[in-house]
Amino acid sequence: FPASFIVLKEVTIEKRGDEEIITSAEMPLVKEVTTTLREWGSIWKQLYVVRRLDRLMWDLMEWRSQLLSGTLPSDEFKELKQKVTSKIDYGNKILELDVVVRDADGNILDPERASVISLFRAHEDATAKITERIKEEQSNVQLDHSGVSARIQSSPTHSLYVFVRNFVCRIGEDSELFMSLYDPIKQTNISENYLVRWGDKGLPKDIEMLNSLKVVFTDLGNKDLGREKIYLICQIVRVGRMDLKDTNHKKCTMGLRRPFGVAVMDISDIIKGKTECDEEKQYFIPFHPVIAENDFLQSLLNKVTTSRGDSGGQGLWVTMKALVGDIVQIRKEYPHLVDRSTVVARKLGFPEIIMPGDIRNDIYLTLHSGDFDKYNKTTQKNVEVIMLVCDEEGKVVPVSVTTDREVKGQPVLIAEGFSVAIPLEEMPRIHLRFMFRHRSSQESKDKSERNFAMAFVRLMKEDGTVLRDGIHELTVFKGDSKRMEEVSSYLSLPSERSHSDSHKAATLMRSSSSVGGLSVSSRDTLTIATLVCSTKLTQNVGLLGLLKWRTRPEMLKQNLQELKLIDGEEVVKFLQDTLDALFNIMMEHSQTDDYDILVFDALIYIIGLIADRKFQHFNTVLEAYIKQHFSATLAYKKLMSVLKTYLDVSSRGEACEPILRTLKALEYIFKFIVPFCLFLFQGDTFQHIQDIVSSLLRTINRTVITMGREHALIVSLKPLDHLFSLSFSSFKVKHRYYYCSYLVNNANKCQTRNIYCIKIHTFIDVILNISITNKVFLQAINTYADTMNHKFLDNNSFEVQLWNNYFHLAVAFITQESLQLQHFSPTKRSKILAKYGDMRRLIGFAIRDMWYKLGKNKICFIPGMVGPILEMTLIPEEELRRATIPIFFDMMQCEHNHSGHFRKFENEIILKLDHEVEGGGGDERYMDMRAHFVTLVTGLLERLLDYRTVMSDDSRNNRMSCTVNLLNFYKDINREGMYIRYLYKLRDLHLDGENYTEAAYTLLLHSKLLKWSEEQCTLQLDFQTPQSQRQLKESLYDTIISYFDKGKMWEEAITLCKELADQFEMEVFDYELLGQKLNQQAKFYESIMKILRPKPDYFAVGYYGCGFPQFLRNKVFIHRGKEYERREDFQSQLMSQFPSAVRLNITTMPGDDIKNSNMQYIQCFTVQPVLEIPPRLRNKPVPDQIINFYKSNYVQRFQYSRPVRRGKVDPDNEFASMWIERTTFITAYKLPGILRWFEATNVFMIPLENAIETMGQTNEKILTMINQYQCDDALPINPLSMLLNGIVDPAVMGGFAKYEKAFFTEEYMHEHHEDRDKLMRLKDLIAWQIPLLGRGISLHGKRVTDDLRPFHERMEECFKQLKKKVEKEYGVRELPDTDERRSTRPRSMLRSVRQSICSLAGSECGTPTKTHPERRSKKKKKSGRGSMIFISEEKERCNTLDKRVRQRRCRIYIYK
Repeated sequence: FPASFIVLKEVTIEKRGDEEIITSAEMPLVKEVTTTLREWGSIWKQLYVVRRLDRLMWDLMEWRSQLLSGTLPSDEFKELKQKVTSKIDYGNKILELDVVVRDADGNILDPERASVISLFRAHEDATAKITERIKEEQSNVQLDHSGVSARIQSSPTHSLYVFVRNFVCRIGEDSELFMSLYDPIKQTNISENYLVRWGDKGLPKDIEMLNSLKVVFTDLGNKDLGREKIYLICQIVRVGRMDLKDTNHKKCTMGLRRPFGVAVMDISDIIKGKTECDEEKQYFIPFHPVIAENDFLQSLLNKVTTSRGDSGGQGLWVTMKALVGDIVQIRKEYPHLVDRSTVVARKLGFPEIIMPGDIRNDIYLTLHSGDFDKYNKTTQKNVEVIMLVCDEEGKVVPVSVTTDREVKGQPVLIAEGFSVAIPLEEMPRIHLRFMFRHRSSQESKDKSERNFAMAFVRLMKEDGTVLRDGIHELTVFKGDSKRMEEVSSYLSLPSERSHSDSHKAATLMRSSSSVGGLSVSSRDTLTIATLVCSTKLTQNVGLLGLLKWRTRPEMLKQNLQELKLIDGEEVVKFLQDTLDALFNIMMEHSQTDDYDILVFDALIYIIGLIADRKFQHFNTVLEAYIKQHFSATLAYKKLMSVLKTYLDVSSRGEACEPILRTLKALEYIFKFIVPFCLFLFQGDTFQHIQDIVSSLLRTINRTVITMGREHALIVSLKPLDHLFSLSFSSFKVKHRYYYCSYLVNNANKCQTRNIYCIKIHTFIDVILNISITNKVFLQAINTYADTMNHKFLDNNSFEVQLWNNYFHLAVAFITQESLQLQHFSPTKRSKILAKYGDMRRLIGFAIRDMWYKLGKNKICFIPGMVGPILEMTLIPEEELRRATIPIFFDMMQCEHNHSGHFRKFENEIILKLDHEVEGGGGDERYMDMRAHFVTLVTGLLERLLDYRTVMSDDSRNNRMSCTVNLLNFYKDINREGMYIRYLYKLRDLHLDGENYTEAAYTLLLHSKLLKWSEEQCTLQLDFQTPQSQRQLKESLYDTIISYFDKGKMWEEAITLCKELADQFEMEVFDYELLGQKLNQQAKFYESIMKILRPKPDYFAVGYYGCGFPQFLRNKVFIHRGKEYERREDFQSQLMSQFPSAVRLNITTMPGDDIKNSNMQYIQCFTVQPVLEIPPRLRNKPVPDQIINFYKSNYVQRFQYSRPVRRGKVDPDNEFASMWIERTTFITAYKLPGILRWFEATNVFMIPLENAIETMGQTNEKILTMINQYQCDDALPINPLSMLLNGIVDPAVMGGFAKYEKAFFTEEYMHEHHEDRDKLMRLKDLIAWQIPLLGRGISLHGKRVTDDLRPFHERMEECFKQLKKKVEKEYGVRELPDTDERRSTRPRSMLRSVRQSICSLAGSECGTPTKTHPERRSKKKKKSGRGSMIFISEEKERCNTLDKRVRQRRCRIYIYK
């Protein structure tokens, strides 16, 4: 593969449990752009004429390259990131693709780390932004600029960055530049002033400030951006001589502040983002001098904006940039523009959003106008106003103002504004004093001027409120200049003029000496404008009384009641302090409920204010307060108490005036409660959550039920949605599951039912609108399902409505459009599957499981659930259809069992199927699956009809067969509940017939469905009690072991004992039970070796004819007989079950005439089990007691042999044409099993294979008998005599001579070339029979009595002739020397010889043994514990009279 096509990329590995998620380490935004381009590319090929998409894709590709370069500064990177995300969202919207939900930085929100409600709100915000973007596009706003404008419009806070590059003006003196934002329509300043001191040399006064004259005008809101026009103005104040024409500097008065000119620029488009501005682009603002120094600012601005004159190059050079965010945000995002040296000029007044913790206490003051009497002068004198901040003792307090000038002795100009920042604790003691004096242009004259008048104003009133905003006409006092500086002479006088003060003023003029020597000047006036911006001081007496409620507790009730009368704007300004006061009242009166309702109503009023469109931007303030500042967590009890009271009154149908406002505010009421719930997750108590469930949620549910879900109030307010917010919006995804469990597991059944009624209705309302919550819904639904199983499933507590709600909720979930993956693009489909999987499968399987757990209660949902289940099965998902279609015939069965018919189901499914298919549901594959369903139903009905037929029958066997057919059917279609139900029916039938082994195997099938875990079992049976899977499995094992013990199947019992012992030792560490189980296991081992177990016979039974039921008709079964049961007895019992049946005396398969007849024919004969030695016992010395068990147990193959004639009959040799028809039956399962019989198939065997098997069995029989006779001298000699004589004496016809004539001929070998290897095997077995016969005859000679000696001698003579003949034709075989002291052959060689002697085609066939070949112990062996195969030559020489000595000297060898 070309190396140039391969790119190595970094990856990140994230572990989620045992799973590792590998993702590319590329920047997430780059990956998003790549994915977006691929998805758009496929759409673009279909819509290639859309030029907008073409342009968007080119932009994204270019920006992707810039992102990958990694060379962008942080601010440019952030700006580019906003552009990219804006482009992607815009493109997705016009292509009707999914909207991507992002945070403020443009990152895609992770649903795992964000609440559902916050995601939903973010989705709404994103949709609004994109819609605005499209509107701008349609309004022909340039594409590149519209993204910036949309971003600015969407942010609640904005700023303007201004950098003063240069100021050129021919002044000749120092100057002060006051820059601010100005609204020309309302003729008011918008922001504080930014002061730049400029020197007479054309440079900043402070040379270090060169290239650092930067300011940020911040706290601007959307209302400010909505102003018709916004100006950036710069007022230039000259500092120097009275008149520039004065040339004599030495005599002139210096340091006088005189208005000089103004520079103004309309920045509306820049600040609104309609004009893109680069921070490097310089703007020139022309300078316009004042015409008359007494011109007001507005008149001057009007002249400037209307004039078209040339400024002569004089003016201001600045750069500007509109920024989004408050000062904290822009310092973070634009560190190269805004640093710590940048001056911050705040908005005059409050920003639109006052966040908790934002403490301000500023007073903005403007000298609005002044008028002073000329007295006897013909012209006005120049008057200087000096403002001082003084305390109650007259001391000047050093405070800061925004103009950076010292306050004491501060001269100000008319219409000049500034702010004074005063510490909060000093406010009650502070007042402002204005001093007036004349100024002269001549320094000598100016020095003699004294203060001729003064005025003052208090900042706080006697009632504790702060100075009101607006115009204040101050009283001007005259008198001695020194007396005017003494607070005792004026502080008790009225500071403002008013109509009510006219009489006081006249009195003061007549008796000035009585008030400190000051008199009121009626012809002198000073007007100021003030604006208080304080988050701690209010201008409202009622609000102040509430905030300071501890000072006058007797007024608390009145203040709470009058809160509703206070202007909402004043309340939201002090939102944090007001909420703190309300919750402090609650907490400090925790022992009484005197103020609970008043505080609750006040809280509802405040929440209602914020819900108002006018103050909706304070939502974020309230959210921040709850998350960061709310600490009165125990107030939740009082909130719940009042809420419950209102809901109780409303639920009784009584009038409750606050209920409307309460339900509107329900969301935030719960949010005040939830923080305490979150706190509980870190603790150990559940009591308070139980309080919520019992005292509140049930009441809400009752209220909703009483009012009706269609009630206008419920429909419009959706209080259930707020309850949903309680459950999920305040919890991260990983906590939601625990919260659900937390609620339902600690409530009683009645409480839980009420919760579920609310929750399920809520989900149904919300589920179709918020697709992103699917994962959360799935978790919640599964949690509810678990609790419903535990608390609402048994007959005593079954809730039909609750279960019905659950099923409809689950079906609504699975059929919602947002989960239908087949409608999505491949890209979207792969994303969903990778992150969430196909949730339709999960909920579909859950519905199936929940349905099957209903038991007898299923009839309550028929036919109501037919339609919803049908709608679910029409979803084109294979696994889901396979899992849910079987529910239909379960419905049929339920209705049939209940009513004897299923007409309701039939009518409903026809009606619903017609409706769904007509509406577009279903497809060809669905039709195929429905056909399969019909087949399944047909099969089920056949089995049910058979079962119904035999249940009234006396034949227990027939009932067992039908029961097994049914349980196997239910197992195949994954109906676990029905499967287990019929397992126990089968168990009961076995116990009635004392079939303990079969009963044990039946229960073992149930135990295999369980795990060794603490997971709770599903209640499948009426008699079952709630317990864990471990408990049930352990109980089942104990029962099964007892059944196996009764059935003498100790091998199976030992296996289960070992498994239990392992659990007791390694998992639960119960050593007492471990000891009991090990003792029981030891008992079973002892029983195997000591207790005789008779071998059962096996019978083949054929049922032929159409008179038998379907499950028996024309089938053959292998039956396991009982102990000592003869075939005749078994056949008689079998015929008694079918009195009208005819017994067939043939063992061959009957013809079609019998199979198709209407009668009953029974065929019965004995078959032989085929030994299948377990692998763990092969090639090992195993005692007879162990190996004999497997000769009649764990068998699946059975044989029956009968001779047949084929081909030409040779009268001289009947074996040449005699075939042995070997029929091998193979059962469906091994015996014993869950039945005493299983259906079987048959296989035939050719004659040569039969001959090989017969020779092998003969050799095996010789070996076994020799072994037995060596171990027991008391055995009679007759069986050995008959066996040996039947083989060596040709007259008896028991040998292999007939095989030679039948198979070892030229004719046979010519016709059967394929049997060459089999013929060689038969010859080898014949050759090996000779040494075996020699050992047997030798043993016979030592045991034969005198009267049988002639018989023995005759047999020896025949053997010599036979040996000579065989060794000549087939070769000599020698048995190995078995004397351990002389033999050097390894045991493996002896085993291989043993296999050659008696195995069929070399297959392994074990013979029991006691001793282990690898042992070489000299301990004496007890011959009674096992059988022997070969006896050593040493034994032949031992004394036959001393049996004990001979036994001790014998060595036992068993070879396999």
